[in-house]
Amino acid sequence: MCYQRMQRILTAIVLGITLYLFAMGANGETTMFQIAVLVQTFVIVMLLVWAFTNFCPSIWFFKKIFPPCNWDEKD
Repeated sequence: MCYQRMQRILTAIVLGITLYLFAMGANGETTMFQIAVLVQTFVIVMLLVWAFTNFCPSIWFFKKIFPPCNWDEKD
């Protein structure tokens, strides 16, 4: 596993949890809806930070643990 792939998996997991929280909020649980909005806002802010500064905290962290992806080789 490589750090770019791990970052994408982490983003997908966080967005999936957020979708679940939004669905729970649609059933009337306002706390779940508020948490979903906060998590979604956090993801949006982190993507904007990454876009404007070319710094992504999750990639910085995963680079210390996992090697870079070699997209030319098959896994």
